[in-house]
Amino acid sequence: MSNKITINCIVNREPQSLEAYPIERLLDVLRDQLHLTGTKEGCGEGECGACTVMLDGQIVNSCLVPVAQVENSEITTIEGLALEKDRLDAVQQAFIDCGGAQCGICTPGMVMAANDLLKRNPNPTEADIRVGLAGNLCRCTGYMKIFESVVRAFSPTQPQRHEDTEMD
Repeated sequence: MSNKITINCIVNREPQSLEAYPIERLLDVLRDQLHLTGTKEGCGEGECGACTVMLDGQIVNSCLVPVAQVENSEITTIEGLALEKDRLDAVQQAFIDCGGAQCGICTPGMVMAANDLLKRNPNPTEADIRVGLAGNLCRCTGYMKIFESVVRAFSPTQPQRHEDTEMD
């Protein structure tokens, strides 16, 4: 393995100088060096979306990004979405309110994808939500509460549904 390099970037609005091997995964550096454990590893192959982060304004699977590629980049993780230390953003709060946060493995990626969707389309249809979350898999098969969470995030006054039925 080659020598470690220094990578300068911004993570969750804070400048960082990271020492890592160029081919280390961004996911591992975030979790192991910066202790940002909200980003989860699901598959390690870019198929499930659990490790989704924002990289220079675009959602990416951090398990597929060599850390050398983030030099001078801005990264936002699930921890960086919170508006303040004790105040979650609208999507995070909606996932809690609607039960969209289930086992917790897919939740960070779903929240990141939902934030990206709502940034691009503040009034998505159900079809828009399905497309916006398409790269994220929930192994609990609890997609209805996830969809309800996204709807709640852009319409906080919408009443919460209390159905136990899940999508097949």
